[in-house]
Amino acid sequence: MPHFLVLQTSSERKVATNSEKKREKKEKRHRSVEVLALESMETERETQKQQEQEQKKPTEKRKPVFVKVDQLKPGTNGHTLIARVLSSSMVIQKGRPASQNLRQTRIAECLVGDETGTILFTARNDQVELMKPGVTVILRNAKIDMFKGSMRLAVDKWGRVEVTDPANFAVKEDNNLSLVEYELVNVVEE
Repeated sequence: MPHFLVLQTSSERKVATNSEKKREKKEKRHRSVEVLALESMETERETQKQQEQEQKKPTEKRKPVFVKVDQLKPGTNGHTLIARVLSSSMVIQKGRPASQNLRQTRIAECLVGDETGTILFTARNDQVELMKPGVTVILRNAKIDMFKGSMRLAVDKWGRVEVTDPANFAVKEDNNLSLVEYELVNVVEE
């Protein structure tokens, strides 16, 4: 295998050294860009790890704030309260229980109360069986509906009715909030 000897003039050497310098500068820039890219990838990985750790932590649930019957106001919702059922009367029972297509609709009005007062509770469908006189219940995420100008307590699909241990309070029956009639008044500011 023959070897060739390359002879360079001084001008050719200058051109070669200049092009080598340019190439070295490009390589340095390229290396610095690579370093920046690696650093940004590392920070992204760290943030992803932190997010995954935060997601693994159990979410802290709020403790329910129990309210008393006398604190209920028209048009409010999200109430959690403990009450004793005083009476229950069936208002509507529609549908045929033998039919599979039609669902039986039942609505009962129940007088519930605690040591501060009483209010009418509208029990729907499965809630009717739970609301028996003498039973103590926890009403979660209850709302106040207005019916013919008076307040009714109700629990919809976003709430829950739970039977609990008997409460040791005497119900104040002379303060029935459902007997108070409300009227919607428009106030015009001048």
